[in-house]
Amino acid sequence: MGRPRQGGEEGGAHRRDRRLDDYSLPNKALGAGDIELNAFQHLVFLAQSNTENKTDIAPIAATTVVPLGLYSEKHRALADLPEQAEIALPNDPANQGRGLRVLEQAKLIELKKDAGLFATPDDITANPKRVKLTPVNAQQTPRTLKDTDAAIINDGVAELAGIDAGTALFKDDPTSPQAVPYLNVIAARANEKDDADYSRIVKLYASKAVQDEVRRASNGTAHHVELPAVELRAELDRVAKQLGR
Repeated sequence: MGRPRQGGEEGGAHRRDRRLDDYSLPNKALGAGDIELNAFQHLVFLAQSNTENKTDIAPIAATTVVPLGLYSEKHRALADLPEQAEIALPNDPANQGRGLRVLEQAKLIELKKDAGLFATPDDITANPKRVKLTPVNAQQTPRTLKDTDAAIINDGVAELAGIDAGTALFKDDPTSPQAVPYLNVIAARANEKDDADYSRIVKLYASKAVQDEVRRASNGTAHHVELPAVELRAELDRVAKQLGR
């Protein structure tokens, strides 16, 4: 957002090409009928948003999975992070949980086995380097790099800040089965999910010309995924159930 991403990974997409500067706004606008579609968020964020805002927004197509990375201006490699390194990460539930998983995959922390997609720092069971985690607004994570050892930064936010995705100390694997909840989607109001015009937009998105542009705009980081809408909605339901735990 600015062009919101990964809370949203992708820029908010709708026919008026209106720029929205907060992760919460595209779904509020869609729920209120101000726009017809958006394409900026993964399923975990959508589940969180539907619950918090009491909206009924449904995915109609998958777009991409974009890796979530750990970046630093002070250290060149993961192994260079010192004892008690300070690491910033997004503070919204959807992205904080994923950020903690990235840190776990990087072997900086361990989480409870049942921590789920909405893990918090309270779910950390081991922290061998005693890293200090500082939750901040996702869009502010690049600004923390001058004052911290590293930061978990969403791909779209990194791009807007001029950060090269190739410089990440570590990032998760967009092809992993664990990445499915982080599929970005085109979303509509649930009662309009079968609209024929929207089906044409989905086909256009899958075209070679659009996919070439997606890869170019993401510096090759976006991994295109095709998954039937019915499976997307089943995954959204599965994710939403974890919010109640």
